[in-house]
Amino acid sequence: MELRQLRYFQAVAEEGSFSRAAERLHVSQPPLSLHVKTLEEELGVRLFDRTNRGVTLTPAGQVFFDETRAVLRRLDQAVIKAQSAGLGEVGTLSVGFVSIAGLSILPPALKRFREQFPKVDVQLHELTTDAQLPELRAGRLDLGIGLGPVDESGLTFETLGAESLLLAAPLGHRLLPPSGAVRLKTLSNEPFIIPPRDVAPGLYDLIISLCRANGFVPRITQHARQMQTVIGLVASGMGVALVPASVQNLGRPGVQYRPLRGATGQVEFGLLRARDDHSPVAGRFATVLKEVAKGAGRR
Repeated sequence: MELRQLRYFQAVAEEGSFSRAAERLHVSQPPLSLHVKTLEEELGVRLFDRTNRGVTLTPAGQVFFDETRAVLRRLDQAVIKAQSAGLGEVGTLSVGFVSIAGLSILPPALKRFREQFPKVDVQLHELTTDAQLPELRAGRLDLGIGLGPVDESGLTFETLGAESLLLAAPLGHRLLPPSGAVRLKTLSNEPFIIPPRDVAPGLYDLIISLCRANGFVPRITQHARQMQTVIGLVASGMGVALVPASVQNLGRPGVQYRPLRGATGQVEFGLLRARDDHSPVAGRFATVLKEVAKGAGRR
């Protein structure tokens, strides 16, 4: 039994005529009639009563018509869904992201993506960069947004943007002026809260090199993996921290953010993806991320 036979049968049943069905399908009538006859022989039942005025369905034909119409409708839907999936318009997408992405690029990118592709289910997972890497290799994440630089076998890293560092300090810190930029060397004897190097080597190295450029080695009294934790410790008065600029969007009470005088360096963040991944859905989301990042860079 061929799909073409089912479509010919449906057309004849709906038109009540072999000639009109042939005209609708843009085929000649003899091959159409032959296909329907072959279908009847294969089924072992007569599907149509044929008269000079046209054709009507037999009881068996009516049952077959109802059942095959449902099958063909589902098949047509399957074709549309498969084509949409191939174009990255439907499906499920698992995205890992570091906290600064959640405070900057991710919300507008996610909003734009959902407006364009509402049938894609986006699942978000807040993870440090180091935690994203094995998830990407194992295929449990489709994309990641992490801190750079990243040079890992089997993965690609494409820079989306960069952020300057700000000082995060408790409100009313005794060494800080009431407002304005801060000279980092002023805080050379203060306790620093920094993410561990294995979590964010690029950020860690930038902080250390920036402090050294200002004539001191930071006195690290606490490591914290997540930026929310870093800021929470700052708010409790346990020390100061150098954080990417978007962290100030957390709005945590008890913390002030100050620009630094002189060169501050920048921490880059970018798109992480398995090198051999060619998912259309992931490609669509990556494109939107890059568009949003490009727009943010122009402002």
